[in-house]
This record gives sequence, structure tokens and C-alpha cells, in this order.
Amino acid sequence: MSDQSHDPSMHGTPSAWNLANALTAVRIVLVPVFGWLLLYDGGADDGARVAAFVVFAVAMTTDRIDGDLARKRGMVTDVGKIADPIADKALTGMAFVGLSIVDELPWWVTLVVLAREWGITLLRIAVIRRGIIPASRGGKVKTTLQAVALGLYVLPLPAAFDPVEAVAMALALIVTVVTGVDYVVSAVRRGSGGARDAS
Repeated sequence: MSDQSHDPSMHGTPSAWNLANALTAVRIVLVPVFGWLLLYDGGADDGARVAAFVVFAVAMTTDRIDGDLARKRGMVTDVGKIADPIADKALTGMAFVGLSIVDELPWWVTLVVLAREWGITLLRIAVIRRGIIPASRGGKVKTTLQAVALGLYVLPLPAAFDPVEAVAMALALIVTVVTGVDYVVSAVRRGSGGARDAS
């Protein structure tokens, strides 16, 4: 017996009002909560920092869940393709800015990352008429590395962990810049008609 009932192609275009997009919305709502906890008492309250880490971890977990749901349940929508990376960048952007405000992370690192992240987001929106450029494997690796590095910085870890944090952030920064260049190349190709089926 065929399982056509679970074939997304049998149901036409999926509605934007679905569980995957709802989880994306939850992630956006958690951003100010995370920011408040991270900045509480100038970042000096260990309890608030641990709570901020928990909120950050939960929010990043919803990113993985909503992506899996969208693909497996046929919930992939244009709204989700745009909202999901925006939610990710709002969360990680808050983490980078917050960590710089509390002097845990150099501002130049935050500015480089934000320039890449929001620049690529604007680029994706600009080329939307030619088709949406979905997240690449490199982009997913970048998100994972950023999440790990930021998580280490958010937690009130002993000074002995400073080298580990620095290495993790360096790797995240390198991959962030490299994947940014890759997205620009993909957009240029799409604009010239050479990447209509970019993935």
C-alpha cells in the first residue's frame, strides 16, 4: 500500500501557517528573553548567564526541529525559507552584540559577523524574484559552529576555558566569512541565469 497521504506533492503548496513556521516564531520571541538574561547585571550574574545559555540552547534546538519538520512533513514554504534565517540571525546577532557589550567578545568580531549575516540576508531578499537561495551545507556548518562558540562564551566558564572559546570562535568566524563569499557567488550566478537550481 502506497503512502501517498504523506507525499507533499499530493497536497499542493503548503500553508505558511504550520508547526515549522510556528517554531521559527517561537525562536524570534525568545531573542529578547535571551538578551535580557545575558545583559542582566552587566553580564556579571552567573545564574542569569546560565539561564541565558539554556534559553539560547532551546532556541537553537528549535532551529533544527523546524527544519526537519518542514522537510519531512512537506511544510517547506517561501515564508519559512526567509523567516528561518532571519530568526537565526536575530538570535545569534543578539548573542554577539550582547557578548561584546559585556566585554566578553571583541567588537570587531561582532561587526564582521553582523555585516556578513545581514548582508547575505538582504541579498537573499533582493534576488527572491529569481528564486530563493536555500541554506547550503556550509551555511548549516556555520550555524553549528557559531552556536557552539557562542554557547561557550555565554556560559560563565573558568578562565581555563578561554583558549577553547577562542579557537571555537575563530573557526566559526572563518566559516562565516567563507560561506558568505559562497552565497555571493551563488547569487551572482543566479542573476546571470547560471544557478536556477542552486542548493
